[in-house]
Amino acid sequence: MPANVIMPALELAQETGKVVHWLKRPGETVRKGEPIVEIETDKVTVEIEAPASGVLRDVTANEGDVVPVGRTIALIVAPGEVGDAAAAAPVMPPASAAATGAIPAPPAAGAPPAGAVKASPLARRIAEQHGVDLGRIRTASGRIEKADVLAYVESQRSSAVGNGQAGRRVAASPKARRLAAERGLDIAALRGSGPGGAVLADDVPAAARPAATPPALSASPRAAAPSIGTVWRIMAERMTASWTTAPHFYLVREVDVSRLASWLDQARKQTGAHVTYTDLLVKLVAAALSRHPRVNASWRDGAIAQNTDVNIGLAVAIDDGLVVPVIHRADSLRLPEIAARRADVVSRAQAGKLRPADIQGGGFTISNLGMFGVDAFNAIVNPPQAAILAVGRIADRVVAHAGQPAVRPTMVLTLSCDHRALDGARAAQFLGTLADLVEEPLALLV
Repeated sequence: MPANVIMPALELAQETGKVVHWLKRPGETVRKGEPIVEIETDKVTVEIEAPASGVLRDVTANEGDVVPVGRTIALIVAPGEVGDAAAAAPVMPPASAAATGAIPAPPAAGAPPAGAVKASPLARRIAEQHGVDLGRIRTASGRIEKADVLAYVESQRSSAVGNGQAGRRVAASPKARRLAAERGLDIAALRGSGPGGAVLADDVPAAARPAATPPALSASPRAAAPSIGTVWRIMAERMTASWTTAPHFYLVREVDVSRLASWLDQARKQTGAHVTYTDLLVKLVAAALSRHPRVNASWRDGAIAQNTDVNIGLAVAIDDGLVVPVIHRADSLRLPEIAARRADVVSRAQAGKLRPADIQGGGFTISNLGMFGVDAFNAIVNPPQAAILAVGRIADRVVAHAGQPAVRPTMVLTLSCDHRALDGARAAQFLGTLADLVEEPLALLV
């Protein structure tokens, strides 16, 4: 029985998803759990795993297509089910090929000269940089774009690799693969610093273009400028939508963290885990949300939707922008478990290896810029959530203590709220409970 590969719903408000890059092509054997396609949502680009082992068939969504959630985009069949139909399956470009499915063609006697080929100016410039004859590239639309040229360059490079290297897939983040292709580098020759030796964007050197590149092109600021990443564009669109549609208001509290610092030291000694202030805040925020469930809500379809689980998202900066992986059911986790999950999702977010479940179901977000020396800031609500907590640095400040000035370590907490889902009184009560827990963490035991 064939297994359907469907466009997944990675978040509550998602209606469509975009096919960014097929990692496998029709006719290739895949294993259950193996990444086969990269999907872009309005939050992040993630790799979708094969739901079963078998042969990939009947791919109906090309790279760049926007597909409704729930629609089948491919089939995985058992080897015995393939038969003659496999030969009739549409042939896709290699896994490295990009959006429009450029297919490298052998030189033909009647191949048109490059000047007669329909191509975008950027595609022509990249072709010149790589010494590619545009007449050798065929596309379904008849017009050659940048992605077609890069796909051709990568396919030519892959076909030239010998000694058993051609079929080996190197672990690398999507951005690292794109940068390597654009800079004419072999991804397999790069040393990766990510988990399991995965090649990250920072591992791709800013290599000089081929020697045949004209000096004027090499020196062109436009050619050298990095392109804006997909995640950054999505982040910009989401934050613009949130800022322009959600009526924000802000509550600020400065809290004494003397006891929190002591708790951190004790937690590290007793558990042996690498516990951070962010882990402590996740634990305390989860406890405060449990006491004020109205804050653990979302504004969807013109109504307040209550979240049943306490799932806390952490804003994580990556090369391309910002992603928010989620620590699920944080209120039921012990501190070492929170620390382990936080370390896991943050490292995979930075390596571009988040799974769909990692970004689903968030009900509240923490954004901590204290490690960058920021005293305080106002964060933009992460829709459709009702609130986000902005955390500043810990610093010694002069405060009133027992009627006298005293120097104490303090931290500024700023709660940004969507007034459609949360009013000032409820938000203030939540922030008050959180501030009390920060200043006296032992209250968790009560």
